Amino acid sequence: MAPASKQRSPPLDAQRRGEALAAGLPPLLVAAERVAATVVQGVHGRRRVGLGETFWQFRSYEPGDPPQLIDWRQTAKSDRVYVRDLEWEAAQSLWLWSDGSGSMNWQSIEAAEQKKRRADVLLLALASLLVRGGERVALLGSGRRPHSGRDALQRLALALEREQGTEQGDGQEGEGLPPRDTLPRHSRLILFSDFLAPVEAIEARLRVFAERGVGGHLVQILDPAELSFPFTGRLNFIGLESEKSWLLSRSEAVRGEYLKRMERQRAALADLARRLGWRYQLHHTDRSAEGALLSLYQTIGTLPTARGGAR
Repeated sequence: MAPASKQRSPPLDAQRRGEALAAGLPPLLVAAERVAATVVQGVHGRRRVGLGETFWQFRSYEPGDPPQLIDWRQTAKSDRVYVRDLEWEAAQSLWLWSDGSGSMNWQSIEAAEQKKRRADVLLLALASLLVRGGERVALLGSGRRPHSGRDALQRLALALEREQGTEQGDGQEGEGLPPRDTLPRHSRLILFSDFLAPVEAIEARLRVFAERGVGGHLVQILDPAELSFPFTGRLNFIGLESEKSWLLSRSEAVRGEYLKRMERQRAALADLARRLGWRYQLHHTDRSAEGALLSLYQTIGTLPTARGGAR
């Protein structure tokens, strides 16, 4: 009787190369790709018919179609007239930004991870989906032009790894506002932050982009404790951005006023996005990152033109 065959293990040198390659990937990118891989199963491609050179599909001729689009070879195989649809090659340029201010580094026991970590994972996962769809992406404040492909995604991941815990762009640590970059008209901007800075300061910064016709999407990322204020008893609240500490003998006594102020902040931010012609989305760090990414990705293709003059 012949001995049972054994499955051959990969050569040791190939295994080591594979392990080295995996170890070289930024941890953020590994986590983001895992989220993106889950979401990609639930979304359709972003291809659209239009001007271009890449063949997409055959379809039946319709009145008004230019005669030069007729594919005579395909038509000869049938009793119908077929035209060639070309894929629209006008790829979008999208700038992405993740808030690196101190408040983003907070995490309660109810949350799955810090706000900063969740913002970076969502940013990279979104970039992964976008480059798969042929779009061009760049980090706001990086000084780089948007690029597509796998290299662009790895550059984003490495840049975020280097800048963890610091404000990007103009170096104003603790400001919690996107850098003052000049973007091309009609580009797209996706911002991930807790947006706890004064709404007036946020509006002044965002209006500069909107007045250039830049469309945008605000993803407000909050810890569940920031939305419910579950604290009781004597507590000392320590500021993460150079604020003075705040000692309360009965922290539950301020819950009502705190929740009102937080609701006003969220409502004002959503109203600001509406007036600028942008989109607003709230995400809690105890919720699924995949759910937030799916909603965001489906919205990207329908971002309206900014209304910079709206007040």
